[in-house]
Amino acid sequence: MDRILSADGTPIAYRRQGDGPPLVLAGGALSTSAADAPLAALLAPRFTVLTYDRRGRGASGDAGRCSVAREVEDLAAVVGAAGPGASVFGMSSGGALALEAVAAGLSVELLAVYEPPYTPGASGLLFKARCTARLHRLLAAGDRGGAVELFLSMTGVAEETAARMRRTPMWAELEAMAHTLAYDDALLGDGAIPVERFAAVAARTLVICGGFSSAPARAATRTLAEALPRGRHRTLTGQMREVAPQVIAPVLADFFAKDVYAYRQAS
Repeated sequence: MDRILSADGTPIAYRRQGDGPPLVLAGGALSTSAADAPLAALLAPRFTVLTYDRRGRGASGDAGRCSVAREVEDLAAVVGAAGPGASVFGMSSGGALALEAVAAGLSVELLAVYEPPYTPGASGLLFKARCTARLHRLLAAGDRGGAVELFLSMTGVAEETAARMRRTPMWAELEAMAHTLAYDDALLGDGAIPVERFAAVAARTLVICGGFSSAPARAATRTLAEALPRGRHRTLTGQMREVAPQVIAPVLADFFAKDVYAYRQAS
């Protein structure tokens, strides 16, 4: 993997593959560039795809005291490494990160996000507040395993499945990244969609959800798309929170196809 320094000097590791206009993938909670590898491989024939380890994950550094602004700077550094005209796709909390970055001034013409996990509405905000409080208590107590289990339960993983996961080699890797769950939590604020802030997102934005995702998740993506000045919404039939790479890849390729044509005309 290559590395680039973020604005605060933190090294951010990224991998580049493919040929075509640049496209950066921003992963969700507890994910590394390896998790994005299957999707990147499907997009690489048409794009130069950059996947990266978000701060505190995988081969990237972590200066501590992370904030939304620091993660925005990290993404901006990777977009800069990608080259002029880069587009961005953000998965889950990576989608919230991408939206925050573009709202803060990152120059991106095309942006796609899949189910940023906002929880608008009175019950959703209460749920988010309780989860945030519990997450910080677990991390303050050094209970990394408990923090991972909390995240898994929030994403719909059954207790018995989480118990089986604890007995696999993957569990140690998840615990090593557990502190970064606070970074994802910060990206989502109180759970409400920041409509006023996102009014500054000038990029043409595709907001995607799965047809089998929960009703609140689907509704949140529609609300998000309506809040964006150039937003549009699409539902992928049969998909859930963990979308299949082979299903979303052609959707993303079609959305970013305008850049493919321009790139080839200029080459």
